[in-house]
Amino acid sequence: MKDFDKSRSAGYLANHQARLFAQALAERIKPMGLAPAQYQCLLELWREDGLTQRDLVQRLDVEQATMANTLKRMERDGLIERRAHEGDARARTIHLTERARDLQGPAQAEAQAVNARATAEMSDEERTAFLDLMTRAVDALRK
Repeated sequence: MKDFDKSRSAGYLANHQARLFAQALAERIKPMGLAPAQYQCLLELWREDGLTQRDLVQRLDVEQATMANTLKRMERDGLIERRAHEGDARARTIHLTERARDLQGPAQAEAQAVNARATAEMSDEERTAFLDLMTRAVDALRK
């Protein structure tokens, strides 16, 4: 049996890269009182405020329990508020607070800085190809 070469494993490298991205992002957004999981939720809510917990679970590909814990911390930290869903008495919608809206520009700037650092030694063409290939891999794994 051939030895496993982690330097040639897409899964290993993607996982390692994701951890490094998360660590770098965590360092940059921690002064804002944010964690990477909260930032991911905020990205979706900045795009479309008033989503349900179920919507976020589906969009972010996380477990229901993980999302519940993240949203609980976000509510505690004054980033979101929950409201009754207009069409479903069992569901609640999640809305950004003013504090969360104010963090959008600064938090996204920090994320862009991490992305720029990670791709700094790539040409524009390489960066585009890299992002396209990562997107294709994600799409393939979602099927």
